[in-house]
Amino acid sequence: MSGYGRAEDEWDLLVEAGRQFLIERAKLGKVTTYTELNATLVRRTGCRAFDFERADERTAMGHLLGMIVDRDQAGAPSSSPLMISALVHYLGANDAGPGFYELAKQLQLLPKNASKTEKEMFWIRQVNRVHERHGATQAQR
Repeated sequence: MSGYGRAEDEWDLLVEAGRQFLIERAKLGKVTTYTELNATLVRRTGCRAFDFERADERTAMGHLLGMIVDRDQAGAPSSSPLMISALVHYLGANDAGPGFYELAKQLQLLPKNASKTEKEMFWIRQVNRVHERHGATQAQR
């Protein structure tokens, strides 16, 4: 799917590089920021950076994260849906972006009327479960 000024093959490249980077972070038991993800994507793919000063480019990054979640879930057991994008948060903040929670609602992983506390607890559970799934302890099994 092309869009946001990028060709379909560029999206494919970004999705795979982004997913691999997030798996690497999970194996280390770490999270990352949008800024670090953006820089890593540029370095690993040669694609242009997302310009976070522009609303459409922030939306495009959210679109990318949604595609990464889709690809990651495609290879995972359906009984335990995870959002690997839980590992990405704002620089200087300890929370996922609003797009994360919207996608969780669309995937029916989070109630549409979830409170702030419910959202935070969901995010924490997702981070912990992603670390468990991809983490160093899983790799040693």
